[in-house]
Amino acid sequence: MNYINIAYVISAICFIFGIKMLSHPKTARKGNAIATLGMLVAILATLYAGELLDFKMIGTGVLIGAIIGSIAARKVEMTQMPQLVAIFNGFGGGASALVASAEFYSNFSANPSTFMLITIVLSVLIGTLTLTGSFIAFGKLQGFISGQPIVYPGQQLINAIFVLILLAFTFLLIQLPTELNYFYGILILAAILGITLTIPIGGADMPVVISLLNSYSGVAAAATGFVLMNNALIISGALVGASGLILTQIMCKGMNRSLANVIFGAVGGDKENSNGKSQELNIKSYSTEEAAMIFDAAEKIIIVPGYGLAVAQAQHATREVAEWLEEKGKTVLYAIHPVAGRMPGHMNVLLAEANIPYESLKDLDEINPEFEDCDVALILGANDVVNPAARHDTSSPIYGMPILNVDKSRTVIVNKRSMNPGFAGIQNELFGYDNTIMVFGDAKDMLNNLMSDLKEL
Repeated sequence: MNYINIAYVISAICFIFGIKMLSHPKTARKGNAIATLGMLVAILATLYAGELLDFKMIGTGVLIGAIIGSIAARKVEMTQMPQLVAIFNGFGGGASALVASAEFYSNFSANPSTFMLITIVLSVLIGTLTLTGSFIAFGKLQGFISGQPIVYPGQQLINAIFVLILLAFTFLLIQLPTELNYFYGILILAAILGITLTIPIGGADMPVVISLLNSYSGVAAAATGFVLMNNALIISGALVGASGLILTQIMCKGMNRSLANVIFGAVGGDKENSNGKSQELNIKSYSTEEAAMIFDAAEKIIIVPGYGLAVAQAQHATREVAEWLEEKGKTVLYAIHPVAGRMPGHMNVLLAEANIPYESLKDLDEINPEFEDCDVALILGANDVVNPAARHDTSSPIYGMPILNVDKSRTVIVNKRSMNPGFAGIQNELFGYDNTIMVFGDAKDMLNNLMSDLKEL
């Protein structure tokens, strides 16, 4: 009996159940634990089956990785989580490329099979592309690189030429596996292609990019699994690749982007660079005392979290205000847009951290009908996902994007630190609507002041 493959089957079952449970915030933590257990089983089985392994080197690598991971988990703030995810995607792709490269160097002089060479090329190509693309995404999120699309004449043509050269190098490598220059050419072109495919994508699309790069890292891992003929790696990589692609499609729908736009970069770039129609806005600025009186008279309140909430680390203050309002007999719900924040599920993670009931979190399709009989919609740092221009302004880069219909509420209270535009770089016409008032300031400070004012009423 092949106990190793049995262990791999068990790990695969854990992965599948884990991913299934990750689909809902209430079970996500347990799902993560189950998937982690599956990976532990797969690692132990692989170590047991391995021959001529240097366990000292393996132990050293595990120790170093554990230390780095522990420090990152404790030190990285929630606002920086998208950047961390982008980096992790890159490391995953880079690891696959390194393993495949090592396998090539150990076999290139032994006339490897065509199948092995193709899987090695796929692993190196996708893994390296993921590595460089992820670092570009990290730079855009961190502010090291402009969040605006970086385009240049003939961009698509150049990328197409790169792809053709890659195909030619792959063909030549299969014919002459001992010619290392072809392998080096594939490695270099893959690294360049990762950059050229990512830089034309604007900051507004970064959540989609992160999801897509996650899918790429899974595909690279699956290809490496075929290189090593390791069933666990094939299964886990395929699961990550498929789930990442499904999530990417969901994110594309949430941002009105085609998958081709994201994969090939700058498709429809003219629209991305458009600033939409500019107009003068009649801004009404209120104090927290005035806002408190509006909340006191309201019966149904919908809170819309955005990146401003994450920056201010205001999730706990949000929960305190919501609980106080609920104690007064008011209904409080949370509207979660699929691309709010800087990565998929960003707002869900933040609110879960503050122990906000999962039942109160409503996704876009579920919450939109609720705005029509909502007394107050409180927007905390959200911008593009509540911009009504998406429904009617054909010149806007967010035109057609499904948005939260906050403008249909009786009163909209918007909290922002300033009038700076969101990640899409466009003006939000909602801020000038007759039923909209602005309460400027840091989200956490504003909520704390609002709480004090509510208690004094």
